[in-house]
Amino acid sequence: MSSSGLPAAAAPTRRIDIAAIQAALRADRLDGWLLYDFRGINPIANDVTGADKQGGHLSTRRWFYLIPASGEPQALVHAIESATLTHLPGATLRYAGRTQLEQGLATLLGGLATVAMEYSPRCAIPHIARVDGGTIELVRSCGVEVVSSGDLVQRFSAVWDAAAIATHVEASAKLYRIKDQAFAEIARRTRDGGKTTEFEIQQLMAGWFRDEGLVSDSDPNVSAMENAGNPHYLPTSATSRRIGADELVLLDLWGKLDRPGAVFADITWVGFTGSRVPARFADAFATIRAARDAAIALVVDAARGGRPVHGFEVDRAASAVIREAGYAAQILHRTGHSLGDTAVHGTGVNMDDYETHDNRRLVTGTGFTIEPGVYFSDFGVRTEINMVMGANEATVTGPLQTEILALV
Repeated sequence: MSSSGLPAAAAPTRRIDIAAIQAALRADRLDGWLLYDFRGINPIANDVTGADKQGGHLSTRRWFYLIPASGEPQALVHAIESATLTHLPGATLRYAGRTQLEQGLATLLGGLATVAMEYSPRCAIPHIARVDGGTIELVRSCGVEVVSSGDLVQRFSAVWDAAAIATHVEASAKLYRIKDQAFAEIARRTRDGGKTTEFEIQQLMAGWFRDEGLVSDSDPNVSAMENAGNPHYLPTSATSRRIGADELVLLDLWGKLDRPGAVFADITWVGFTGSRVPARFADAFATIRAARDAAIALVVDAARGGRPVHGFEVDRAASAVIREAGYAAQILHRTGHSLGDTAVHGTGVNMDDYETHDNRRLVTGTGFTIEPGVYFSDFGVRTEINMVMGANEATVTGPLQTEILALV
């Protein structure tokens, strides 16, 4: 669990594979993929095309890039920003006034019946819904049906190559090391009646991030007792709570290597500053551990069996365990999210049948979290691990927490 934000480090320009995209379009019986952006509102389009990585010119006007199922791609750009998409293959149409824009779009879409765009019916998947309603209306006015590009986005924006997976594994190892250091320091400071604060531990961890060469959009989450009941709590110098003896402490940390092409890892662990963990805490954690393991088992078994598995199914597998244990009212979020490169929340499938209904499949080369939690007014617990989907296997990329750690 984490907040997504601005890119922490530059990523290399993605090489667009027109032939592969066209093959996918034909397989899905789509006439084309219409990529669109205006001043960065569609990061997916920029990621696929690399348009935001091209220096030497401003980009303040609308642009379209059509990849047809067959034939040559075409771009539509403003006349004063004619270089915006010149790094991409295909012909370029130019417009200046709004009439020329509409005429150019009609020319671009001539003869097509269905195009994919970053659109999600009823905003079922907000991460995909990047094109504004007015632009969708404009495209439809050309007699073209607009469908969601969600599956295309996964294949051509969210998939990691072997090098990216290696950066994830390395970042994960560093996060686990920082987690261990933080718990050790909390134990040292709270031993024999001592105290520390969430903010003090957070700032120590931020320093260890720098030492390990990790970057992130935010400092880690350190939350004790009632603050752990808020999944998106972050301590500050003004709001931080003291951590004393016999208290539950949740650590949530996410980051990536500070190098081009690196991707995120994201973990959550729970400790207790005493020798005996109260039954109420232990029982809640045992439930989310079982929920996590049920989700992992579903993904692993599907991968080994060559069966498709969808994001909503993974969420259902985990939440069923939590509901059966009597904690339905304590569920506040989905089971997991896609991991990205420029942001910790990626553009791939989320493990979600709670906040949304994500019916996208988990595809080979994608990374994601499994992170069930339950939350009360006086405490909360969550366990978060990362997985990478392979062609015939799904791998957990770090240790699994089996019980709340006694920090003594």
